[in-house]
Amino acid sequence: MAISRAQMLKELLPGLNALFGDEYGAYDDESAIIYETESSDRAFEEEVKLSGFDAAPVKDEGSAITYDSAQETYTARYNHETIAMGFSITEEAMEDNLYDSLSARYTKALARAMAYTKQVKAVNPLNNGFTNSYQSGDGVNLFTASGDGVTGGDGHPLVSGGKNDNRPSTAADLNETSLENAVINIAAFKDERGLLVAAKPKRLVIPSALQFTATRLLETQGRVATADNDLNALRNNGSIPEGYFVNHYLTDSNAWFVITDVPNGMKHFTRTPLETSMDGDFDTGNARYKARERYSFGVSDYLGIYGSPGSS
Repeated sequence: MAISRAQMLKELLPGLNALFGDEYGAYDDESAIIYETESSDRAFEEEVKLSGFDAAPVKDEGSAITYDSAQETYTARYNHETIAMGFSITEEAMEDNLYDSLSARYTKALARAMAYTKQVKAVNPLNNGFTNSYQSGDGVNLFTASGDGVTGGDGHPLVSGGKNDNRPSTAADLNETSLENAVINIAAFKDERGLLVAAKPKRLVIPSALQFTATRLLETQGRVATADNDLNALRNNGSIPEGYFVNHYLTDSNAWFVITDVPNGMKHFTRTPLETSMDGDFDTGNARYKARERYSFGVSDYLGIYGSPGSS
C-alpha cells in the first residue's frame, strides 16, 4: 500500500516546526567482529570438516610402517536468505509535502531497517547456540560441554572418541575466574583425532551490560576486586589480545563469548550485496523504492568460538 497524503497530514500544513523519528543513529556493523566474510556464487554453501591423522606411533626395527586413514566428519551448510523490503509514495503526497523530500527521508529509513535485520540475524547463532535452537554441523548445540546436563549438549564428539568443550560445564558469569578458565579451555581444544590444535583467544564479545566488567578485567593493572597486590594476569599475559567488543544485539545480558584464532570458524557468506532501486508506476504515478540482499550467517568449525550463557 502506498504512503498517501492521509498518512502525512501534518506535513501538508504550514506551521510545522520539525520532522523527527528517522534521525536516530545506528550502531556500526558489529557482525564483522564475529565473522569471517566470504562471497558466494551459488544457492548454498557447504563446508566439510576433515578428521586428519592420529599421533604417529613408534615403528619397531624391521616392522612394517603403520598406515592411518582420514575421513569426513560433518558438513556445515549455509542456506542463503533473501532479505527485501520496499515502500511506495503517491504522486500527490510527494507534490503536496511542504517540508522535506519524502523519498530521501524514507530511503534512509529503509536502509536502517535492512541493516538492523542483518545485525539481528548475525547474532542468532550466539543468542540461540546454548539450546537446540541452533546446532553446529555435528548435530549438537553450538556451545556445549561434557556433563553440562543440557539437552543436545554433552560435548562435541570427536572421531577419536573424545570430546571438545566450548562452554563451561557450569554456566558462569563474566569474571576473572571464568575468563581465565575460558583461556585454559581454549588451549585444550583438540582436532578430530585428539591432537591439540594450539588454539588461542582473540577477542571478547559481550552485551552492553558487561562493558564495565570487561574494562576492569582487561584494562586494569592489578587484580580486580581483591586487596592483594597482584598483577592482573589476563592483562599482563595478553590473554585476550584484541580486547573486548560490545554487540548491542545480544539478547542475554549475562552471556559472553570469546572468538578464537581457529580458522574457518564463524562464517558470513554474501550471495548478493545490498541493492536498491526505484521506479515510477505509469498508471498511478506512485514512486516505488526497494532494497534487497542475500546472505547467510553460520559456523563451520565450532572451535572458532567459546561461550558462556552466564549463571542466570
